[in-house]
Formats: sequence, structure tokens, C-alpha cells
Amino acid sequence: MIYRGLKIKLHPQVYEPAEDTFLLAENLKVKEGDVALDVGTGTGIIALLMAKKAKFVLGVDINPIAVELAKENARLNGITNVEFRQSDLFENVEGEFDIITFNAPYLPGEPEEPIDLALVGGESGREVLDRFLEEFPNYLKENGVVQIVQSSITGIEETLKKLESKGFIAEITAKERYFFEDIVVITARRA
Repeated sequence: MIYRGLKIKLHPQVYEPAEDTFLLAENLKVKEGDVALDVGTGTGIIALLMAKKAKFVLGVDINPIAVELAKENARLNGITNVEFRQSDLFENVEGEFDIITFNAPYLPGEPEEPIDLALVGGESGREVLDRFLEEFPNYLKENGVVQIVQSSITGIEETLKKLESKGFIAEITAKERYFFEDIVVITARRA
């Protein structure tokens, strides 16, 4: 596929960029010279888009197939200010970032295939997102921004409340309605 001038190779065991990906892509708050982190990078498309402005981007994914595919997509597009590594959320991440993006898995259930890791967020659908919400402030610079893509299936209000309880000002900066859910981009910074 080609998106905004990027050639993106796909793999059947890696989440294919879809409406949620493009909603985030069109509303990215990355600025010139930022150091960025893309959690759950998949094909690497968001990390590669951020790399056009950012000084450096780290993309992480729990799925090793996704990590290899993202590396290949970076090579394919000649993008060198990006690194991809396998990590369960922040497990293999160090340092602080100006912007952190996360397209959260939200379907309830247990992942069975590598592709499921991009979609299935645990028993209630929120487990992975809640772990992210607990951990991300430790990796965000003082005036940094976090952007989370989420479905109404897993409680947007709950996410906004959790961010506020951690001292963040959070707002919905993009929203699209689909036949059974709303997909939103939540953008938050410290109060």
C-alpha cells in the first residue's frame, strides 16, 4: 500500500493500517525536532510519518513479526532516524520522549495469533490500555504530549478520567463514527 508517499509492505500476522491508524496519522501532534515513541507500531506507518518531522523515533511492538516488517518499511522508504524493537509496552524502552503515540488494542478476549495482539486488549478489552496509562508518564518529558487511539467499546470517559487523575489535561482531538463504535484520538499533556 502507499500512504502519504510512504510505501508500506503488509504481512498477514501484522495489523494492517485501517481507519484508526489514519485518524491518528491525520491528527499527529509531532513537532520539528521531537524525540518520539510509537507504542504498538505494527507496520511502522505512524513512526515513519513522525520521522519526517521528528529528530528520532522509536517504534516498539510486542509482535516480533511487526518489528521486522517495520524495519523493512523504514529501509524501503530510506528513513534512517527511526529504530524498531520488540517490547511489551515499555519493557525495552528507556529515556523520555516529547510525544508518545499508542493505537490501543480494545477487543475483549485472549490473543491467540500474533495479529491478535494488535486487537485484543485482555479480558475486558482495557487491560493493555490500563497498563499503558499507568506506565507512560514515566517516559514523557515534562511538556510532552501523549496521543491514544481508542474505541468507544472500551470506555473513552474512563480513559479521560484516568488521565485527569494522573494530572493530565486530556481532550478528544479527533473522532469518527462507525456503525458499531466511535474511534477517537485522545491528546493529553500535563496540567
